[in-house]
Amino acid sequence: MTAAEPKIDTESLLLFDNVGLHFDDVTALEGISFEMRAGETRVILGAAGSGKTTLLKAALGLIRPDSGRILLFGRQINDLKEKELFAIRSRVGVLFQEGGLFDSITVGENVAYPLLNRNTDAISMDHVGTKVVDALRFVELEQTVDKFPSELSGGMRRRVGIARAVITEPPLVLYDSPTAGLDPITANTIMALIAKERDSQNAANLIVTQRYQDGQLMANFRYNRTNGHLEPVSGNGGGNGNESNPTHTIFMVMKEGRLVFEGTQMELEASTDSYISKFVPKHY
Repeated sequence: MTAAEPKIDTESLLLFDNVGLHFDDVTALEGISFEMRAGETRVILGAAGSGKTTLLKAALGLIRPDSGRILLFGRQINDLKEKELFAIRSRVGVLFQEGGLFDSITVGENVAYPLLNRNTDAISMDHVGTKVVDALRFVELEQTVDKFPSELSGGMRRRVGIARAVITEPPLVLYDSPTAGLDPITANTIMALIAKERDSQNAANLIVTQRYQDGQLMANFRYNRTNGHLEPVSGNGGGNGNESNPTHTIFMVMKEGRLVFEGTQMELEASTDSYISKFVPKHY
């Protein structure tokens, strides 16, 4: 199943419309089309060099496509100047590979960075401090506010990265390999926090990962705000945006810059394509 032609409307948070991008003779992206809306999760799988991270960079306007269009919050970003892009990017949360924290400043200062560098009205330092503590409490690390990243474990740094990504309560969050290099238990903790953020804020999440289990958790669990726990949901993705796909989770598989699969967990597991099926563990 390949990507369908996207429908453009004011509810779109992110839209790729037949996007192509090349570096000299190398195809980085080719014919990429998809659309994201509030509360939706898209999990991008693919071999190394298949274009996953390039897609995230293009979504932020960090690299410009050669063809097609990219819209963020309904605005085409292909030809915007950097100053215009800065204002739009401030509405997108980003978790970089390995967390991407600044080593020379404290955890609290790292988390505060997006708030202090938004192109919006001035915000009081008291309010910043409150928001920082709330964001760190969200990832259960409020006790680390005065520590430096070097004092934290890899999993803790990744959780701080999530706090920084969501402190502005962005409607769209991009995650670049959020569980890379982590043990399975810590990786599941990270994904549980991402699901918690999605379901608490109705945010859209675009997740690049090498772990099928990351997508499986997003597709099969929701955060219960009443009891503060993740709970399994009924239905594991027979459709898109209905009762058989209650978490609105879509899997995408990339190969050599092209989107070769777009569909639900059930459709992914049913694929007989040799390239696509290798991203699903044999016991599923």
